[in-house]
Amino acid sequence: MNSSANPAPLWQPDADRIAATRITHFQRWAAEHHGAPADGGYPALHRWSVDELSTFWRAVAEWFDVRFSSPYEQVLADPAMPGARWFPGATLNYAEHALRAAADRPDEPALLHVDETHEPATIGWAELRRQVGALAARLRALGVRPGDRVSGYLPNIPEAVTAFLATAAVGGVWTSCAPDFGARSVLDRFQQVEPVVLFTVDGYRYGGKEHDRTGTVAELRRELPTLRAVVHVPLLGTEAPEGALDWSDVVSGTAEPVFEQVPFDHPLWVLYSSGTTGLPKAIVQSQGGILLEHLKQLGLHCDLGPGDRFFWYTSTGWMMWNFLVSGLLTGTTVVLYDGSPGHPDTGAQWRIAERTGATLFGTSAAYVMACRKAGVHPARDHDLSRVTCVATTGSPLPPDGFRWLHDEFAASGADLWIASVSGGTDVCSCFAGAVPTLPVHIGELQAACLGTNLRAWAPDGTALIGEVGELVVVDPMPSMPIRFWNDPDGSRYRESYFEMFPGVWRHGDWITITDRGSVVIHGRSDSTLNRQGVRMGSADIYEAVERLPEIRESLVIGLEEPDGGYWMPLFVQLADGAELDEGLRDRIRRTIREQLSPRHVPDDIIEIPAVPHTLTGKRLEVPVKRLLQGTALTKAVNPGSVDNVGLLAFYEELARTRKR
Repeated sequence: MNSSANPAPLWQPDADRIAATRITHFQRWAAEHHGAPADGGYPALHRWSVDELSTFWRAVAEWFDVRFSSPYEQVLADPAMPGARWFPGATLNYAEHALRAAADRPDEPALLHVDETHEPATIGWAELRRQVGALAARLRALGVRPGDRVSGYLPNIPEAVTAFLATAAVGGVWTSCAPDFGARSVLDRFQQVEPVVLFTVDGYRYGGKEHDRTGTVAELRRELPTLRAVVHVPLLGTEAPEGALDWSDVVSGTAEPVFEQVPFDHPLWVLYSSGTTGLPKAIVQSQGGILLEHLKQLGLHCDLGPGDRFFWYTSTGWMMWNFLVSGLLTGTTVVLYDGSPGHPDTGAQWRIAERTGATLFGTSAAYVMACRKAGVHPARDHDLSRVTCVATTGSPLPPDGFRWLHDEFAASGADLWIASVSGGTDVCSCFAGAVPTLPVHIGELQAACLGTNLRAWAPDGTALIGEVGELVVVDPMPSMPIRFWNDPDGSRYRESYFEMFPGVWRHGDWITITDRGSVVIHGRSDSTLNRQGVRMGSADIYEAVERLPEIRESLVIGLEEPDGGYWMPLFVQLADGAELDEGLRDRIRRTIREQLSPRHVPDDIIEIPAVPHTLTGKRLEVPVKRLLQGTALTKAVNPGSVDNVGLLAFYEELARTRKR
């Protein structure tokens, strides 16, 4: 794809806007202090950031005044992937940086919390710091020590932020799941890391209804034998169950926060990114690596700082929640929304932006397309005058989404920067996306991010420009996992990213890098299910569905559609004598909704004679996905590797009939 495909940009920042950005100020300062190019704009700065990787990250640490309580010996001691060693010798604490604004702006809002009533509640910087100090002291009193895991079964509420920051303050390792996850999904994650404390709600509100989770919480308590304490957050107003501590009690103290100074590569949290077989991968990222990566991403790429209000629609089960909370690192007010994205109507998220004065509005590409389809007029019907950027992720924003957003805001005289971004749970950041000084072209991410040596590679490792290739990163990033939990020899980590190209991170996305440096994302090159930004492995679906006696075997595919939609069919092979009637369809949907997640209920349930496998017995997920995308059979799969090639004709035919 060359630049002539989209010759005129949809949007271009003017000279004043470019001059005012933090990334422009950073470039000028880095030129003076670290030899960065003073001219050439972002492309020159990016080239320097990957050519002089250690110097760049030293500059980021200095620019954002990262407080190392003991100094680092060098920036990058070992550049090997996996196993890169960043800032050895350094000690610091993430939570200390997240709460720094409390010293200068104690009464200004750190958090704005909104539920489905759309009435914002405020928590000031000083109050957030007090709660974190009180809770950190209580965690220490409960015996929580550096490296211990602390888990949250919580929605996107201020208590989740406080619990996470208190965990980081004591050097504990945070991990969370959203309360719409069923017990099995949560246990598949939390049992791996053996938490010592569980923060949990009694239920949550979504779509105008209350959802009781007390039974699920009781099951979690039974099945997590390492728990020393459970903290009850009474979101629905219930009493704490027997043996549980009450939230109001554990945050009532006035202890000054004590921030454990931990090594740069000390674990901060565990995120989960499901593979296609076995348990979800438990991804461990470091306090220092996340601190630096998020300062760069939020402070430079998103141009956030004091005075900004940062909203992103997310849940605690998605890395975007962790990314959102890191807005605190830049002194930004973080907007937490707990509820349905479309309640009471499709325009709900825009109403929240209006009520909270959001300056950066983050959502999913699917939500943008739903608003377009529903005839929503965000800038006409709401005062969005403070919104300077609408950012999207979860899936690529289709060209129609770019045009719709631009036209809707332009009609009200707004100069809207649209940032489609793409990254992964695996790095809890973006590989490519927002650059406030560059033009926006329809259907394209603006550029690769600073310090990210992004390439599109052919199967032989040739770098491609203007052609579709595998997304690879050829140099380490500080937020890459330090390891997977319960992966002592690192074999699962290596297999996940470094098997196809040894020593090079292969992410599992198809991308095109254009000759102007912008990036087009074409969807997954593996079979991970990515629904509304929440990734789930197919193995989770199979485990739940195949417990039903009527189902012999199943195959689930997640398909990114050209119009921005996402089609997720479930193919089922029935047991002898079973019939795929409406009753069975309902049981399948209910099983997935209750045991896994409402987001992963399939769009269609389709009967098949048998599931195709490789000769070694693995389900043919990626080849079937390619067939459904219209790829010819000979290009989608090596027929010699399939147990029954005749089964694949069905998917070829289905792809043809769906296009009609």
